[in-house]
Amino acid sequence: MSVFAGLDIGTTQIRVVVSGITEKNSLDFLGTGIASSTGLRQGVIINLDDTIAAVSEAIEAAVLESGYEVEDLFVGVSGPRIESVNSKGVVAISSKGKERKVSDDDIKRVVEAAKAIVIPVDREILHSIVREYKVDDKDKIKQPLNILGVRLEADTHIITAPVSYSHNIINCVKRSGYEVSAIFLNVFAAGRAVITTEEMELGVIHIDIGGGSTGVVAYVDGAPFSTFVLPVGGNNVSYDIFDVFKIPFLAADKIKITYGTCYPPMVDRDEPILVPSSGGGPAYEVSLKMLSEVAEARMAEIFEIIRDKLDRQEITKRIGGGVVITGGGALLNGTAELASNIFGVPARIGYPMGISNLPDSVMSPSYATCVGLALLGKDLFLQYGYDAGKDKKSSVFAGFKQWLRNFFE
Repeated sequence: MSVFAGLDIGTTQIRVVVSGITEKNSLDFLGTGIASSTGLRQGVIINLDDTIAAVSEAIEAAVLESGYEVEDLFVGVSGPRIESVNSKGVVAISSKGKERKVSDDDIKRVVEAAKAIVIPVDREILHSIVREYKVDDKDKIKQPLNILGVRLEADTHIITAPVSYSHNIINCVKRSGYEVSAIFLNVFAAGRAVITTEEMELGVIHIDIGGGSTGVVAYVDGAPFSTFVLPVGGNNVSYDIFDVFKIPFLAADKIKITYGTCYPPMVDRDEPILVPSSGGGPAYEVSLKMLSEVAEARMAEIFEIIRDKLDRQEITKRIGGGVVITGGGALLNGTAELASNIFGVPARIGYPMGISNLPDSVMSPSYATCVGLALLGKDLFLQYGYDAGKDKKSSVFAGFKQWLRNFFE
């Protein structure tokens, strides 16, 4: 069995899921590891040594539980300066003769033409995703190979990020004693585990709420149309509770998880709860309704920023598949209900799919990125010639280790 792992380096926790590909090309869960994260802010590494220690701890725990060494590691990246743009490329179909057919070379050239955009020197293309192709007057083509025509177009969704994001991730993992096989944007990885093809075709907004940042992808007509990351996440709700009620932050975070809801109509009875005060003073009572109103204010702000941004791009009216929410922030009670109310469409919490034998602890929206990274690893195995069931593993990642960013072409 060939073994590889998904590594989610988050602001509050670092998670690893180890999986193995079977003879039937499915994925089996083998083990998981988790470690507290203190070296990141808003999804970006700010203390390399602390992050290296936490990454090592999480991977070692996963190796111990699974009983397998990790060779192929698929890692997520995020950060508030993630941006996207939709770009078109156009080329003439190069084959000669009466019947001009689109070739592999034509497809490569048109994708490169679409990627020829001007970006600052401190940024790089993280992903280049073809939304659709057009051959002459025939549009909405997913695979143009061998189609007859004279002109080939590619409508491409391009995501860019600061060069430092991926470089710091790679450096951190290497200094932890492991190699990066591929890097994916966190919210795309999570989407691989929770978003269905039908939802993408109908149009769906995927919101991945981490501790320090929130990633968003809006899918239209089966492909990403808008991608961005907000510098706010679930930790901000905890900070609000800490600030409003003047209680220790760790206690505020625990109270949020245990008693909190961000949708006040779900509070049936306004019962008081006892909370500790800062500075060692006596505990005092806080009403559940007040607690829910504080949580609602922050979560509503996150959703409204996303809605308004997508409204300006005229995307929300094209969303027939609703909203799917992942990440640790999705665990706050009332999140789906509040999102549905703000976006005006159905909303659900995304639980990871696609790996068999997942334990209850991993069947959680907070593990969606890890599971999605593992699934994307499987996709690469199958796409680039991995022959499941053989002892000898093909070196399908040789090319990826030279260029670790453009995986969606």
